[in-house]
Amino acid sequence: MTSGRVNPNFKLEDQGITGLGNVSYNLMEPALIQAALQRNEGTLGNGGAFLVTTGKFTGRSPKDKHVVMTPSVADTIWWDNNAEMSVEGFDALYEDMLAHMKGRDYFVQDLVGGADPEHAINVRMVTELAWHNLFIRHLLRRPERSELDGFLADFTVINCPSFQADPAKHNCRSETVIAMNFDRKLILIGGTEYAGENKKSVFSLLNYLLPEKGIMPMHCSANHAIGNPVDSAIFFGLSGTGKTTLSADPSRTLIGDDEHGWSDNGTFNFEGGCYAKTINLSAEAEPEIYATTSKFGTVIENMVFDEETFELDYEDSSLTQNMRCAYPLNYISNASETATGGHPKNIILLTCDAYGVLPPIARLTPAQAMYHFLSGFTSKTPGTERGVVEPEPTFSTCFGAPFMPRRPEVYGNLLRKKIGQHGATCWLVNTGWTGGAYGTGKRMPIKATRGLLTAALEGSLNDATFRKDENFGFEVPVTVAGVDASLLDPRSTWADAQAYDAQAQKLVKMFSANFEQYLPFIDDDVKAAAIG
Repeated sequence: MTSGRVNPNFKLEDQGITGLGNVSYNLMEPALIQAALQRNEGTLGNGGAFLVTTGKFTGRSPKDKHVVMTPSVADTIWWDNNAEMSVEGFDALYEDMLAHMKGRDYFVQDLVGGADPEHAINVRMVTELAWHNLFIRHLLRRPERSELDGFLADFTVINCPSFQADPAKHNCRSETVIAMNFDRKLILIGGTEYAGENKKSVFSLLNYLLPEKGIMPMHCSANHAIGNPVDSAIFFGLSGTGKTTLSADPSRTLIGDDEHGWSDNGTFNFEGGCYAKTINLSAEAEPEIYATTSKFGTVIENMVFDEETFELDYEDSSLTQNMRCAYPLNYISNASETATGGHPKNIILLTCDAYGVLPPIARLTPAQAMYHFLSGFTSKTPGTERGVVEPEPTFSTCFGAPFMPRRPEVYGNLLRKKIGQHGATCWLVNTGWTGGAYGTGKRMPIKATRGLLTAALEGSLNDATFRKDENFGFEVPVTVAGVDASLLDPRSTWADAQAYDAQAQKLVKMFSANFEQYLPFIDDDVKAAAIG
């Protein structure tokens, strides 16, 4: 039995997926919530939000992500970063997963990755959980209902949390598996209920496909000046660095909060929604995002709530610090209707420095921008990955290594080329610690960060007086109106200046050691920009 709208010539049976129970195609939000409630997958919260928990996995499992080794991708995958799976292992995994699915009910969404029709891909999402279908319906882009009659998928993703992989038989690491097969145009996910794996699997797919077309895929948020899409900005950064928060600026139009492409046409969102962290979320600091947590259909993931009033507790991290909400982009009042913008005038590299060394903002040359983009320095924040319980300094190349199938230089060279073509100004923004390292200092005030970004995006920061940073060689403003000048000189915020110097040298050496892997692949000016 089927329900919903679907291409009559493109059902799961036509893809060789047979013997399932009830298959529901392209249900809309009310029907998906009703199905999820009937299946006891979650709770209906205030305003019609849907409250769920994801069990033991409350973050991504990057070490369980595999790419199938086939001749067509053997020379283009960054194998040091992507675990290999054999063709035989994948075939056995697929066969065993289909056998496990027999007789069970499934939900299908036919969706699109990419707001630019010229570069979009059609993705069929097959999920065991109704709320996963609701989640991905928010996070990818929804075709018009009439377009579903002729929909054909370029890739299919099957997500079956109740299926446990066999590492010996399936050539994987554990019972949890995310396996990408570019030849068979299939992605299989098993053994985890964490919904973020759905969207990141499609992001990884686009990160492989788009560079061949000269398009830069980016782990970034993006916005543009109200009424002026040409004045666009992009914000690179890993989870927890402020991509969603800082791009959702009420004085600018939001293009998207996490995944974008940069083509000859400009910037375009891959997604149709947002996946925002909710820990310590407040109506005062982030009113737009806060409001979505009580809107119909918003998926509330791993948040503690009052069992009588269903009021959410934004401070209780007993389930995870990675609690989140997923909602469609149109729930943000200043969101772009087209999810597109012009070529970025400003590029912001967001980092969360747990060492307390980096200034809150610095201006970068194009060579310095490539250096810091390839370095991808930040701190993993609690909950974004399994086992991270306090900030851990890390280098995640391109600010998104877990999602990069190709070598970093591919993305770095694409970015540098586009910066050169379009003359973007580049900034490094630290949303991490000031006045000391994690445990001693405090988190950078968001008001100061917003003030600095506003000055950068409006152009007034270009007229500021800058000093050269002694440790990294980039330019740091000396004073900015409305911002405590001491914040701009991290050394002055430490109680012990010599302790700062020692910490700074430690960080410089970490940067240098990490960057050695890229030296054979980069130009001399980037090498020169590495330190000082």
